Amino acid sequence: MILGLPVETALVFGLIAVTVLLFVSEVVSPDIVAIGLVVVLVVLGPWTGISPQEGLSGFSNTATVTILAMYILSKGIQETGVVRRLGAEVAHVTRGSENRLLVAIVGLTGPIAGVINNTPVVAVFIPMVTDLAEEAGVSPSKLLLPLSYASMLGGTLTLIGTAGNLVASDLSASLIDHPFGMFEFTALGAVVLVVGSAYLLTVGKALTPARVKPGGRTEQYEVDEYLARVLVPSRSPLVGVPAADVVTDAARDLDIDILDVVRGDQHFIAVDTDRELEARDILTVRGAPDEIKRFCDLVDLRYLPRATVGDDELDNPTEGTLVELVVPAESSVVGDTIGGARIRERYDATVIAVRRRTGELVRENFGATPIEAYDSLLMQTTDETVDYLLESDEFVVTGEIKDLVQRERERELAPTTLPALVIVAGVIGLAAVGAVPIVISALGGVVAMVVTGVLSPTDAYDAVNWNVIFLLAGVIPLGLAMQETGGVAVLAAGVVTLSTVLPAVAMLGAFYLLTGLLANVITPVASVVLLVPIAVDTAGGIGANPFAFVLAVTFAASTAFMTPVGYQTNLMVYGPGGYRFTDYVRVGAPLQALLTVVTTLGIVVLWGV
Repeated sequence: MILGLPVETALVFGLIAVTVLLFVSEVVSPDIVAIGLVVVLVVLGPWTGISPQEGLSGFSNTATVTILAMYILSKGIQETGVVRRLGAEVAHVTRGSENRLLVAIVGLTGPIAGVINNTPVVAVFIPMVTDLAEEAGVSPSKLLLPLSYASMLGGTLTLIGTAGNLVASDLSASLIDHPFGMFEFTALGAVVLVVGSAYLLTVGKALTPARVKPGGRTEQYEVDEYLARVLVPSRSPLVGVPAADVVTDAARDLDIDILDVVRGDQHFIAVDTDRELEARDILTVRGAPDEIKRFCDLVDLRYLPRATVGDDELDNPTEGTLVELVVPAESSVVGDTIGGARIRERYDATVIAVRRRTGELVRENFGATPIEAYDSLLMQTTDETVDYLLESDEFVVTGEIKDLVQRERERELAPTTLPALVIVAGVIGLAAVGAVPIVISALGGVVAMVVTGVLSPTDAYDAVNWNVIFLLAGVIPLGLAMQETGGVAVLAAGVVTLSTVLPAVAMLGAFYLLTGLLANVITPVASVVLLVPIAVDTAGGIGANPFAFVLAVTFAASTAFMTPVGYQTNLMVYGPGGYRFTDYVRVGAPLQALLTVVTTLGIVVLWGV
């Protein structure tokens, strides 16, 4: 016995504590932690009760396979451009009004996220929101957090709304023989979405801070003093040097970049041209003020102190564009330096500034600056590169100074739009009427997407967020170990003692609150895996409706509003919004408390307790 618990139970509790600590600290990525957990559970099988087959059961779990398939189906819809077009049309009619824009963001994002994975939905809307915020003179910070929260609220509408819903359905089927129907909790989800949306449009609007200044990107990143214009006199040794080679040849040891060249009425990007510099050319230079002065002295340039450099100067109608990107956690450039990633050479782009998740701004020494997950990069590049980046998985385009909305309205929808929509509707319909299980319906949809040419096999594999898949496959055996060693029963027995002082409704609310808090520090999926079995045992111990308790945990896992790490979309808007960690607590905590009451009462009314 250890602390009054059997050795097996104490060991599993210890593994849970270590796992949660690693999730929170992010010393190792959560998916790697989960894979390591599988290894440990199987190696310690005599004590954890997990056989090799059970340790690998997460990979064959129906929820895991369904989530994998849903990533591919969402990618198919994303590739058609229909969501981007819909967002552009709505954005077009809300120009200039903060209130209309906020209503459109919340009203559109929530319902879409009920049937499509919310990560690509948010990725599509961020650039439109940031550009329209600039036009309306509104801080994008006032709009991006509601965008993320609305997408999370929309996940409560259907079975396929979030990965947590699918995992909870699988656990519910195995524990109480009650899997979720496609629209079984849509009524409650609609109430949650309406109440949450009302909060975001009123109280949430007042509480959301304006961290990023309204205006252009150069103002938001505070790079004015790091940009300058210099004149090339006829005596300068740079005359005759190709624009792309200026820094390499003349200022190798300086932290300097040449962004573009103005020659009369011509304007061209330095990295995208082989033209040689001529006398009277004007160069736009990025660097620390003292470095720019050293550069001018070194190559005999004339500094132009009255020449301002802002969005209008860097975003030329015919040659260049200013673009803001977020680096997703799965990007291959994470951990590399900006210099090592060769962004200038690979993308014909020059990094002007970096905003960290902490809000820190980096505007110099890029060659040695490491790229971190969810950094925001402000870059100058070409239109062709922007089009490439929009299709790339390495970066998420979150803002472009040019009229992205108009470009999307003019872009033709893909010819695969109708087949893709029909396929997804078929997947949902077949699962809704019970013709086939959702996992079979979803896999059939994947096959149909590839056969009809909506996606290539390579696109299908690339669409899957393998981090989530491995995370899920790793934590499922931990839930089994809790049940095998009696850990679930021990925790449930402890919770049941509260029933002597708390009614069943309060117990239901307590599980909702506990799950929501846990989901804020570890993943929602892990919260569901750990707490659904305990909730079911507790309900049995107090004679309550176990399905009601499963629903409380399920809905709560979608309300990780209080931290940027609780949900991926929260991290996606962290950099572009310039948020601080405390902003999520300030805006998210009241919303989480409100939904604890609303969801608990809604479950009682609809399913009883």
